[in-house]
Amino acid sequence: MINALGLLKQRRFAPLFTTQFLGAFNDNLFKQAMVLFATYTVFNDPQVEQRFNAIATALSTLPFVFLSALAGQLADSHDKARIIRIVKTAEIGIMLVGAGGLMAARAGYTNFGIAMMLGTVFLLGVHSTFFGPIKYAILPQHLDKRDVLGGTGLVEAGTYLAILTGTIIAGYISIEAAAFGVIGVALIGWYSGRQVDPAPRQGPPLRLNWDPFSSSWRLISATLHIPRLFLAICAISFFWTIGAVLIIIFPPLVKNVLTTTQEVASLFTATLSVGIAIGSVVINTLLKGKISAKYAPASVIAMGACVVAFSFLVRSWDPAPHGELYDWAEFIAQPRAVLVMLTLLAIAVTGGMFVVPLYAFLTTTVSQDQTARTVAANNVVNSAAMAIGAGAVTGASAMGVTPEDMLFIVAAMCLVSAWLAQKLHRACD
Repeated sequence: MINALGLLKQRRFAPLFTTQFLGAFNDNLFKQAMVLFATYTVFNDPQVEQRFNAIATALSTLPFVFLSALAGQLADSHDKARIIRIVKTAEIGIMLVGAGGLMAARAGYTNFGIAMMLGTVFLLGVHSTFFGPIKYAILPQHLDKRDVLGGTGLVEAGTYLAILTGTIIAGYISIEAAAFGVIGVALIGWYSGRQVDPAPRQGPPLRLNWDPFSSSWRLISATLHIPRLFLAICAISFFWTIGAVLIIIFPPLVKNVLTTTQEVASLFTATLSVGIAIGSVVINTLLKGKISAKYAPASVIAMGACVVAFSFLVRSWDPAPHGELYDWAEFIAQPRAVLVMLTLLAIAVTGGMFVVPLYAFLTTTVSQDQTARTVAANNVVNSAAMAIGAGAVTGASAMGVTPEDMLFIVAAMCLVSAWLAQKLHRACD
């Protein structure tokens, strides 16, 4: 079996890995720059900041709900490499709009700029909807079955390392640099996408259903009769709902509870990405290439325990003097800072150990001519759950629920995920 990292040297895998890495990097560079700009410059109200983040999250997930079925059909009925090239060309135009929004808001046209930025977030959601099924569904076509888990782990690890890099850079560069940067990265991604090997249709021709509602329902219902596939999708959906809540509450929590600068806020988000990447590698090592949910229940229970610990840590935090924010050096100098960061890292590591094997179920349970639609079905359910999570955060925030208290809700959701993962493990025995 090829060592998982050895796949990065393979012509059949490296261009795809590079393309998805650059796409994730660019997506998060833009979104993090937008969120930090809105949180630290545009708004000055914790509830408004949290509401803005929730709206942005909902806008980025809605395209998955309505367009994933079509995306899966297209990926299973056309050459996946050709679709990648089309999607990466569209990314250039999307980032031109996003860059314009950043510059407009910077120039003082706040409402117009925010509208353009939120529109870009929605379009990036459309972009990811059509690319998402391909980056997993193409793996069984380009890799041997014994290398699919390793390839899936690398794609996941690469995605989160890209999120890490984009997130960190967004916290340290100017809005002008972010605007020009997202356009440049989109151009590089367009070039790398053209290097992906062909992945023609597998199986008989597929008649496309353009109705987003009926096609989505048919897509999801097609997975209901396969117990382990249905359970994997449910477990993944709960995980990403947890992730959506954390992403929404973290920027205002870091600014208003831990009272730190946007650079520290960016590093907090980056720590989550590092942890999930580490978890991806760790679980692949433990399972030794075998696709199994063996460690999933314990992993997500451990994640919930770490979330509870994190909530208690931030409650006992000594905030900066009124009107001031800790910079990175001042933050690290605080007595509980290292423990806060280690707990955050543990949340992410255990999360990565939980979710990565579940994605492998999606691409190995069905035949190759159905993999893209299976991933798309997962995306529909995931995104609907994330949108509901974003709406719940907005409602809870309006009722005065603090980010510290929302962490307890996250911990409770981890228990539900553990129950689903245990049922999945038993279904596969």
